[in-house]
Amino acid sequence: MPQIPESIHELTVGQVSARSGAAVSALHFYEAKGLITSRRTPGNQRRYSRDTLRRVAFIRAAQRVGIPLATIREALAELPEERTPTREDWARLSEAWRAELDQRIAQLNRLRDHLTDCIGCGCLSLESCVLSNPDDIFGARRTGSRLLLERKDRTPARKDRTSQR
Repeated sequence: MPQIPESIHELTVGQVSARSGAAVSALHFYEAKGLITSRRTPGNQRRYSRDTLRRVAFIRAAQRVGIPLATIREALAELPEERTPTREDWARLSEAWRAELDQRIAQLNRLRDHLTDCIGCGCLSLESCVLSNPDDIFGARRTGSRLLLERKDRTPARKDRTSQR
């Protein structure tokens, strides 16, 4: 991993990419989504402050555990600009995600434990399916593929939509 001298306070997109392991396109995407910021030089080149490296590490760690980018953006918005997120910041912000992660883990465990049940079904139309109907919320009303018919009934027929053009 290339070392960047401490005397350099602003980094190019290539330097941030090399140090963080994030692709240049990912950095541009993060910037477009408001997760990181840069300034533009007179030649219209991006320059990132050094704290961007820690922010990118924070973003990538949160993504690895399944936190949506919108939630990550909200978390980063709580931090002062131009300050590297600290261990305490991460602990505080990640604590808020604990319940969501616990729920996801429970869903994944349920998926793992019942995956073979669904393979036999093929169309996921079991009356009580832990994937498409995890809490059997539709079981009392209808079963499986009938739900698809119910959803189709709520949308106008395709002919109606094309005839209006």
